[in-house]
Amino acid sequence: MAPPRNPAAVRTLQSDLNRIFDTSLLSHALVGVEVRSLATGELLYTRNAARFVMPASNMKIVTMSASAERLGWDYRFETALVSDAPVEDGILRGDLIVVGSGDPSINSRDDRARAVFDDWAAQLRAAGIGAVDGRLIGDDDVFDDEGLGPGWAWDYLAYGYAAPIGALQFNESLVQVTLKPGSAPGAPAVVEIAPAESGLALVNHVVTGEQNTAVSIDLYRLPSRAELEVAGTIPAGADPITRTASVDNPTAFFVRALKAALIARGIDVRGEAVDIDDLGEARPAAAGRRVLATSQSPPLAVIGTTLMKVSQNLYAETLLKTLGRGDRPGSTDRGRDVVREVLESWGVQPDGYIQSDGSGLSRYNYVTADAIVTILAHMYSDPRHRDAFAATLPIAGRDGTIAGRLKGTRAEANVRAKTGSIANVRALSGYLATRDGEPLVFSIIANHFNLLTSTVDYAVDVAVETLANFTRR
Repeated sequence: MAPPRNPAAVRTLQSDLNRIFDTSLLSHALVGVEVRSLATGELLYTRNAARFVMPASNMKIVTMSASAERLGWDYRFETALVSDAPVEDGILRGDLIVVGSGDPSINSRDDRARAVFDDWAAQLRAAGIGAVDGRLIGDDDVFDDEGLGPGWAWDYLAYGYAAPIGALQFNESLVQVTLKPGSAPGAPAVVEIAPAESGLALVNHVVTGEQNTAVSIDLYRLPSRAELEVAGTIPAGADPITRTASVDNPTAFFVRALKAALIARGIDVRGEAVDIDDLGEARPAAAGRRVLATSQSPPLAVIGTTLMKVSQNLYAETLLKTLGRGDRPGSTDRGRDVVREVLESWGVQPDGYIQSDGSGLSRYNYVTADAIVTILAHMYSDPRHRDAFAATLPIAGRDGTIAGRLKGTRAEANVRAKTGSIANVRALSGYLATRDGEPLVFSIIANHFNLLTSTVDYAVDVAVETLANFTRR
C-alpha cells in the first residue's frame, strides 16, 4: 500500500536535513546526498547528488552488486591439488601443484584454513600419498600478476588493509606484527612477525618510550619488496599490541604455509615451496595433470557478507578480477568492463561514475550519490537479490562497521548500510524504514572536509536518524 501523500511533511524533512548539512562545520565539505522512497520511487531529498565524490568503501556496493548479478549468490571458488607425477610406495614422485582461482576465504575466519588443510591432507592420504618427493608449486595463472589496485597510495602498502590480490590467498595475505616494550625507556622494542612463512624480512626501528606515553607505530614496505620496516614507540610497561601487515607475494606465502601445514599433518614435502612465476621456462605443463584434492569456498552469499560487514578490501578486489576472467587471466581492467555492462543495463550510465578498483581504497574512484541510490534501488527491486544483498550489509548498532553507531535511536537495528572511510572521506549508503514503515534508500557521501571523522559521522548519523523518524502522517 502506497504511503499517503503529504507534501508538507516532505518539506519539513527537507528543511530538517538542510539544517544538518548547512552547519558551519561542513562549510568546506562537499556532501552528496540522495534519498528516495522505495515504495513510490519519490525523490525525497537531494543535495549535490549529481556531483562526483570519492566513495571510499561505498565502491564495494558497486562491486558486490555487479558480482551478485554476474556470478550469482551460489558462486564458489575452487582450489585444487594436482600432479602429473606417479605415486610409488606412498610417495608422489614429482611436484605437487596447488591451482588457485582466487578463493579469499582460506584464512582464520571460522578456522577455515585449518579445516581446508586438514581435508587436503586426508584426501592426499586417501590417494595413497604420504610424502611428496618434488616441489610444492603455486599456480596462480587464472589472475594476472598485478597484485595492487590502481591508485593505491604507496604509504598504504605495508598495512593489512592493502594486502595484494592473487589467485592463491592464505590468511587474507596478511601477517600479525606483535610489539612489546623493551627492558627500559630508550631500549629497542621487541617486534615479531607471525606466521613464520610470511617471507618478510623485519627491520625494527621501534623504541621503548616513557611509561604512560602514547603508542605510535608506522609500517613501511615498498612494492615488490619483502622487507617490512616498523618504526615508532611503545611505552615501557605496556601490554603487547598487534598490527596487521601485508605480504609481498601472496602465492609464495600460500605455498609456504601449505607446505608447513602438510608436514605438520604427517605428509612430508621434500622440495621447495615456489611460485610458478619464478620457474620461468621450467614451469610444469598443464597437460597430464590429475586432481588429487579439492576445496570449494563458501558461496558468494557468505563471502559477500564478510566483504560488506567488515569492509574487507581483498575480497572486493578478488571479486573484481573474478568478473574479468574469461579466455585470459582475470584482471581489474576486464572486471571493470563487466561492471560497466551490468550497471548500464540498470540505468547507471558510464559517465555517472569512475571506477578504479573494487574496494574503494583508491582515490581515483568517483561516484555520484544518485548512482549509488540507483544501484541500491535495483538490488532492492530484484527478488533474486533483495534479501541476499540486504543480509550482507552492516546493521546499525548491531554488527559490522556500524555496530557502535546509532544506538538507542529509531535507526538502531533498522538501518542496513555500507560505510566508507579514507582520508577526508566518509560515506554511508543503504536502507531504512521510516516511522510509518515506509522503506527508503539513501546515500550520504562527504568529501573535502578538515574535521575529525567522528564529527562528520555525527552529522551523518543525525541525518539518518531524521530519516528513520520521518512520518507522512
